[in-house]
Formats: sequence, structure tokens, C-alpha cells
Amino acid sequence: MFRLIVALCCTSLLAGCFSLGGGAPASYNGYVQRYGMYLASTDVDNSCISPKLKTMLGSFERKFGRKVVLNSGYRDPIRNILAGGQDSSFHMKCMAADIFIPGIDKRTMIAFAMKNPQVGGLGCYPGHNYIHVDVRDRPRGWGKPITFSGC
Repeated sequence: MFRLIVALCCTSLLAGCFSLGGGAPASYNGYVQRYGMYLASTDVDNSCISPKLKTMLGSFERKFGRKVVLNSGYRDPIRNILAGGQDSSFHMKCMAADIFIPGIDKRTMIAFAMKNPQVGGLGCYPGHNYIHVDVRDRPRGWGKPITFSGC
């Protein structure tokens, strides 16, 4: 029994290291691939995506059967200022990403994020095809992510 529990724990921890999304259809041409993820441009830094965030992004890939594309990942303080991010941005803590999935409507992604217990924060930007997701801890008793920017 102990071995089974250990095996399940290891599997759960390692799940965040691998993406289970489908292959890369033609709609992913033009995106950068780095560390097993698709990036909207070479400027996107995905070098320190936390395991918890990687696992949460994987939940989007499993739900929609397609790979997530990062529009923004880690930001150093200067890049965060240039992006208009807040001083306490979870992007600077490797715990946030702005994402989209080619072929999946943004409203559909928002609806999934609202029901996803792994999403701690959710931001929606009018006029853009991506959403912000992060893995902050929700306040006690909150059943949905903390939302901001038009969600």
C-alpha cells in the first residue's frame, strides 16, 4: 500500500513536467518552441515556470486537446514595468502566464478557468486574444479565481 501511495505522489509531481496536449498542427507555425512550450515570440521568457503553474497550464491542454501558447511568462522587474505590470506581479515570481490556445475562443478559456481549482488569479484583456492565469493562493472560502481586468 505504501508503494502505491509513493508511486501516485511521484506521478502527480511529475505530471507538471510533461505536457499531455496533442501534437502541433499547422496553426502553431510561426510560434517559438522552448522547453517544451510554445511562445508567441522570442521575447517571452519561460525559463522559470513553476511546477504548480506548469501543472495548471497542462490542465488547459488536457481540457482542450491543444497546446497552450504563452504570450507572457516570467518578467524581470524592468520587463514588468515596461509591460505595465503591478509591483507585486506573479509574473516576477514565476507563477503567472498570459496564454491563448489557437482555435479556442477566449470566452471558452475564461469559462474553464473560472471552474478550474488550480487557477488562483484570472485576468481578461479586452481586445486581446489571451488571458492572464496565475497560481496564487485563493482567499479562504473563495470558490472562483480572483478576477481582474474585465473578467
